[in-house]
Amino acid sequence: MSAGHYAATAIGAQLLAEGGNAADAACAMGFALQVLEPHMNGPAGEVPILYYEAATNETHVICGQGPAPARATREVFSDLGLDRIPGSGLLAATVPSACDAWCTLLERFGTQSFERVAAPAVKLARDGFPAYGFLRDTLLLLRKKFERAWPSSAALYVPVEKIGGRMRNPAWAATLQSLIDAEKQQSGTREQKIRAARDVFYRGAVAEEIDAFLRSPAPDDAGRVHAGLLTADDLAAYRGGVETCVTTTYRGAIVYKCPPWSQGPVFLQQLRLLEGFPLSEMGPGSADSLHTLIEAAKLAFADREANYGDPRAVEVPLERLLSESYNEERRRLIDPKRASDEQRPGIGAFPEGWPWVEEGKPLPAEPQAFAAAKGRGDTTHLDAVDRSGNLVSATPSGAWIMSSPVIPALGFPIGTRAQMFSLDPAHPNVVAPGKRPRTTLTPSLA
Repeated sequence: MSAGHYAATAIGAQLLAEGGNAADAACAMGFALQVLEPHMNGPAGEVPILYYEAATNETHVICGQGPAPARATREVFSDLGLDRIPGSGLLAATVPSACDAWCTLLERFGTQSFERVAAPAVKLARDGFPAYGFLRDTLLLLRKKFERAWPSSAALYVPVEKIGGRMRNPAWAATLQSLIDAEKQQSGTREQKIRAARDVFYRGAVAEEIDAFLRSPAPDDAGRVHAGLLTADDLAAYRGGVETCVTTTYRGAIVYKCPPWSQGPVFLQQLRLLEGFPLSEMGPGSADSLHTLIEAAKLAFADREANYGDPRAVEVPLERLLSESYNEERRRLIDPKRASDEQRPGIGAFPEGWPWVEEGKPLPAEPQAFAAAKGRGDTTHLDAVDRSGNLVSATPSGAWIMSSPVIPALGFPIGTRAQMFSLDPAHPNVVAPGKRPRTTLTPSLA
């Protein structure tokens, strides 16, 4: 077991020791991390998951990335005078997908009840846990913002001022308990009971509360005030599901990543590029090996920017991008003696106006909240392996506390992953109703 917080790791290990499998343990750790690391991920965020099933020797993707709302058209954002979707506030909300993803993993591959995997998180939220340095530092940095713009966030998080101070979230404890109660009231199979718990979030009181809260405008970090586009109908229509991995081989190993609604295949393309270089002869950490790694990354990320999007909505030339013939051509662009200052996609083109950032200027979406913190990040991770050889790799993120105001009745903010969309109509990642934004979240298995 391994997770972003030791208490989550302990919860997963205990469940495994009591007879659960890797899927069960991962779900328990995932729900716990939503409480323990609210500055890294939240209940209304995202979590791409890779699951290796030892009995069938198959690896599966649990999508864990929700789509844009039905009202999220390019024209809506343009009419608001926006050239980019804001990275904070309510306007950038996509359908929350973490709860669905964990429930899908548990239903399809787990053995335990929803109560068994969620109860430790309920206890943590209800009884509290000691605030640690990075979390406390983040809360102190966000205090003025919360008090000025998001009073519901201030009410929950401002009271914690010291390391070791008790972090409690009674609203989320009650919300999560309501899912457990629905499972208990449902008759039928384990799977039917898990679906009943999930439906409270997507078709019941949680969805209704999200809908009501997002109807009232709230400010973003730039001072613009907007209501959200997400509705209860969007949540009711959502079902994530299980997908096929994207794979490649690298020096004899098979590597598994999520499809191009994530940036997972970027890593696979980097491996294809690097397989043509004698990295071992260069020496680990040598100037030559680092130069080669960096230049390969530049080429793969250029192809991502020009081509990646939701494969259900656009055609992504992934077979060619990962082919040996294409990457042999791309390798020739790497000069062993010179660092390239160009972004050169081999297929497709960049959005109009690229680059958006002037040289030496900060990135528009750079998380300023962490500038003075002792550490940095807005995403977490967990891994689980069981006695049968089942494996889980998952990357929870989104709906962290700096993204949008806390919904008081639920105890969590909404996510803002729609900020990853382009507003260029010719771009494969242009926003559209029901389309998944291209996320940077990218778990791995090999």
